[in-house]
Amino acid sequence: MGSAPEVQRRGSLDRDLVVATAIELVDAEGVNALSMRRLGSALGVEAMALYRYVNGREDLLEAIVEEVTKHVERASDMDIGPHGGWQAYLQRLAHAVRELAFAHPQVFPLVATRHPAAPWLRPPLRNLDVVEDFLATLTSAGFSEDQAVTAYRAFTSFLLGQLLLTVTQRGAQATTEEVLDEGQVTATHSDVSIADYPTIARLQRKLSVDSSDEEFEVALEQLLNRIDAAVSQ
Repeated sequence: MGSAPEVQRRGSLDRDLVVATAIELVDAEGVNALSMRRLGSALGVEAMALYRYVNGREDLLEAIVEEVTKHVERASDMDIGPHGGWQAYLQRLAHAVRELAFAHPQVFPLVATRHPAAPWLRPPLRNLDVVEDFLATLTSAGFSEDQAVTAYRAFTSFLLGQLLLTVTQRGAQATTEEVLDEGQVTATHSDVSIADYPTIARLQRKLSVDSSDEEFEVALEQLLNRIDAAVSQ
């Protein structure tokens, strides 16, 4: 893949510009080409100058994921028509995440593999605002709390499997632990509090239950039933 053109500086250097430039470089060259030195060169500064705005590798990669995922539509922004219910909401949401993956195919593997804000959140629906909107929308539509959590798990598993496979087939790079490691890696900082997201906070215990074995068997059975139905036709 060819090298990306140098990014034009769009104003005073700040965290937003650093993150936006990092996304442009990953989009153009893949995550394995991103380094603090390369990023500094694109911004016209020394690599060490970037540490005023990001706390090393983990913080930068987390910020990239946060920036691209925060633009996923919320239910209040969706035009699902006067009769649109939860099905229409999930349809729009699935396509919104798909559009994100296609707009940033080299970034999407980061969305799929970075550590989420909480271990029981699942990619690619890992942005807390998006997850809060998902759970609140479904419970408002009549889902029980258990049903909303089950839907969240099934929906994220479907999206992750479909989209990660697709972007990989389109040339997205797998991430490596060495990316951006240039001598100064500090723990990522986070001022996010789950208490700021009331639906997530209420359902945290349910979300944290490990039901992966059951989910695998249910998903496998559903797949076999679909294959059987297709063959029977």
